[in-house]
Amino acid sequence: MPIPLMSFYGDDFTGSTDALESLARAGVPTVLFTGVPTAQQLARYPDLQAFGVAGMTRAMAPAEMERTLRPVFRSLRELGSPIVHYKVCSTFDSSPTLGSIGRVIDVGAAVFESKFVPVVVGAPALGRYCVFGNLFARYGAEGEIFRLDRHPSMSRHPVTPMDEADLRLHLAKQTDKSIGLVDVRHLDSIECAREQLDRSVADGDKVVLIDLLREEQLPVIGRVLDGASKPLFVVGSSGVESALTAMWKMTPATFAPVPRTEPVLALCGSCSPVTEGQIAHAIARGFAEVIVDAPDAVAIAARHLGERRNVVIHSDSKRKMVDATAKLAGLARRVLKETPVKRVLVAGGDTSGRIARELGIESMEMIGELTRGSPLVRVVAPNSPADGIEMTFKGGQIGAVDFFSLVQNGTEHA
Repeated sequence: MPIPLMSFYGDDFTGSTDALESLARAGVPTVLFTGVPTAQQLARYPDLQAFGVAGMTRAMAPAEMERTLRPVFRSLRELGSPIVHYKVCSTFDSSPTLGSIGRVIDVGAAVFESKFVPVVVGAPALGRYCVFGNLFARYGAEGEIFRLDRHPSMSRHPVTPMDEADLRLHLAKQTDKSIGLVDVRHLDSIECAREQLDRSVADGDKVVLIDLLREEQLPVIGRVLDGASKPLFVVGSSGVESALTAMWKMTPATFAPVPRTEPVLALCGSCSPVTEGQIAHAIARGFAEVIVDAPDAVAIAARHLGERRNVVIHSDSKRKMVDATAKLAGLARRVLKETPVKRVLVAGGDTSGRIARELGIESMEMIGELTRGSPLVRVVAPNSPADGIEMTFKGGQIGAVDFFSLVQNGTEHA
């Protein structure tokens, strides 16, 4: 089996499919697994050039993260890919007590014996921009761009509210390692970027944040990462994949238009205002609404789906939505067992991970484009009602208001 160009571990499920999409669209054959694959599993894909593991560490306390990640990182190092990426959300969701990216850096640096750990968070394709160490993010698909500590959603996140946009200050609460910066002024040429990086490392910085504002800067950042000592452990958003593929210059993949299908089952555990708007839009356009706490939720959903009517299952309040994830996971398997559904949408990072595990999903490959950050995938789930179906996993901030309708109607006639 040839050694993959890179591997990645996603701190939640939707972030993992985002990285899968970035690689697959760029022409890098990639498979996403729900656990660290064995060499035998990888050998089933002779054309494989990258692989990922979809995790759930964003919802863990630091001690649990370390227990989970240390053996994972050791296994990924043994599998031999020269670049290992710990994929985080492009809004840097984390805190000292939950989903600590600082603890990840500490563990990864030790396992990979890293002289320094580069951090790339910007993702221009998703409306995420890092400038002089500060992170900015678009609100919704086409909305205004806000500094993260003033973002209408992220500054009020119910679990990890972002009250500091300077990622160096935010990260300094999670690790004792010194943090340097290659700022946006030094990304016009590879020579300038490397000089700034070398200066930061020479000054003793063990973590180096790299700005990212424009697509044209991606090849420069890719060369910076590729030129570092191997194995390289890097932390960041799917901007890491975008930078590396811009440098590799492979032939981009061409996906067939996504055909229309019905019925569609939507399972929503995200409490993002963006997702709330998408749910309301879908219901107004004919999706049957099922509340997750309803005692007969499975029967109601199965009846509507049997009548070929789209269904959205969600909580009836923001407060309850945070607790709805486990119930949604149980409902998902029961509904799919009752009714043959060809396409499923899942909204929410933690929700996606729980549902994938409840459905026994082993791996997935991208088969179509819907919106950036939420590709259409086909899943492998042996002995499960989900085996072979099409799914898309959507983060809370991803997609236009009509995204649920897009999942049903596809892109064939767009």
